[in-house]
Amino acid sequence: MKRLDVIELFRRLRELDPEPTTELEYRTPFELLVSVILSAQATDAGVNKATARLFPVADTPQKILRLGERGLKKYIATIGLYNAKAKNIIAMCRMLIERHHGEVPRTREELEALPGVGRKTANVILNTVFGEPTIAVDTHIFRVCNRTGLAPGRTVREVEDKLLRVVPDEFKLGAHHWLILHGRYVCVARNPKCPQCPIRDLCAYTHKTKATQK
Repeated sequence: MKRLDVIELFRRLRELDPEPTTELEYRTPFELLVSVILSAQATDAGVNKATARLFPVADTPQKILRLGERGLKKYIATIGLYNAKAKNIIAMCRMLIERHHGEVPRTREELEALPGVGRKTANVILNTVFGEPTIAVDTHIFRVCNRTGLAPGRTVREVEDKLLRVVPDEFKLGAHHWLILHGRYVCVARNPKCPQCPIRDLCAYTHKTKATQK
């Protein structure tokens, strides 16, 4: 995609949503970290339903540790892979207390050292909590970048690296949120809503739909 088209793409997405943010519901960096861990292979809506019950009871590493793995599972059992996620969250809470005084660290190295935290999760925290111009790439963003020609790549990391090169600095802080929301609601996996897409004319996708899919 040409540089001027990239600028226009993000200009339009920003115009539609000037202050984009995550759809995960949280009040503290720790709550967001737990929510992002839970969101792997799960919907934000599903995570929000679970954390609406969990966080009033346990919203700090210390409180979740007191719940224990079995107690935590009762709150997140509706979420996919909840057994593994519960184990990781308990281990993550323990490490936060032992190494970071219960606070969420703000460096990539420290974040990725936490159980259950990979590069994508670290990127979300660095971007959403600490305001760093990182771009986390999930399945939605991977699809959008390959379909549109914005930053095509065979792997998530390849797409992320290309995005960091092609996205102008003024758009990097919001790029993750704009792209994920576009992929979630417009450029969906099946029957993308091309007729109502605000960047249709900039997109390189060769199989654009001609009518709005219901």
